[in-house]
Amino acid sequence: MADDPFATLGLPARADLPDEEVRAAWKRIAAATHPDRDDGGDAARFGAAAAAYDALRTSFGRGEALADLGRAGARTRSRTRGGRSGWRLASRVTAAAAAMVTCVLVAGWTPATVGLLAGLLTWVAVTGRWRRDGWDR
Repeated sequence: MADDPFATLGLPARADLPDEEVRAAWKRIAAATHPDRDDGGDAARFGAAAAAYDALRTSFGRGEALADLGRAGARTRSRTRGGRSGWRLASRVTAAAAAMVTCVLVAGWTPATVGLLAGLLTWVAVTGRWRRDGWDR
């Protein structure tokens, strides 16, 4: 795939491109370069366009592509640049661990305790979603 998937599809490098615009650019290039055309097409360009479309077909993918290109503001705030610090996640994990230990000490090891533990782990996972650049909340 080319270094710039936006350039491969002939699109401006913006994260707010509508899905329809990306799809239309892909269809235009695919129709002109498909290897099954009578003139043989251009397999290399078709492959590069297919990879570019795969990278840009969702708004999240467009943001990731912009971040890979080094453009500012392409991603949501990370924890190291004005985002929330890790102490919130640490406090959630500590609270969940304390609740788990309390459940096991009070109720003993029963099937209900396993359910409570699973619920607490689910709570930690839902309230602290993981992303490539760190914990979301």
